[in-house]
Amino acid sequence: MGRQEKQVGYQTTNTYETLNEVTGKTKNVWIVLHGIGYLSKYFLRYFEDLNPEENYVIAPQAPSKYYLKNEYKHVGASWLTKERTELEVQNVVAYLNAVYQAENIPEHCQLYILGFSQGVSIATRWVAREQIKCRSLILYAGGIPNELTPDDFSFLETNNTSVSILVGNRDEYLNAERLQQESIKMEKLFKGRAKQIIFEGGHELKKELIHQLI
Repeated sequence: MGRQEKQVGYQTTNTYETLNEVTGKTKNVWIVLHGIGYLSKYFLRYFEDLNPEENYVIAPQAPSKYYLKNEYKHVGASWLTKERTELEVQNVVAYLNAVYQAENIPEHCQLYILGFSQGVSIATRWVAREQIKCRSLILYAGGIPNELTPDDFSFLETNNTSVSILVGNRDEYLNAERLQQESIKMEKLFKGRAKQIIFEGGHELKKELIHQLI
């Protein structure tokens, strides 16, 4: 008897975190996708300095949790892996769609979507597959998936979406060769419309840079 891999579908539940409240004064709604090893409740700390009256922040939670550093104390999470990636992407996209629908973002608010590190691969896939219209797409210190094409993002032109790509000049995960590859990919995917920002620092999210993107 040979070994077989089978598949089942089932219903699952996941949490997400929010910061501030939506009111008539809210101008910007952020959907922020954390990197590997984070939990959404801690990732929100990077956005606490935004004006609370004008900014409402939604932080989805990556589904796969695990103990960090084999110490069984601190918990982190991952969005997906190289194992059955397409299936994991479909599950994550379904989850993000549920969050998006539940929040029912008011029409008077501008939507900012930010992905950090591994969250970049999630942000770009979700926006591309679901044609999510947003004011700004911010790709921070992460790689863009190879399967995406310029056609996947052509709708952003019609919506006049700004695209910003940020990377530290000492990022240990992006050497000169990788940075050049990502720059070429960026130019191709967004047809020269994306703004690349090289900042002083490593693989880190800087609060002051977030303020500059509004």
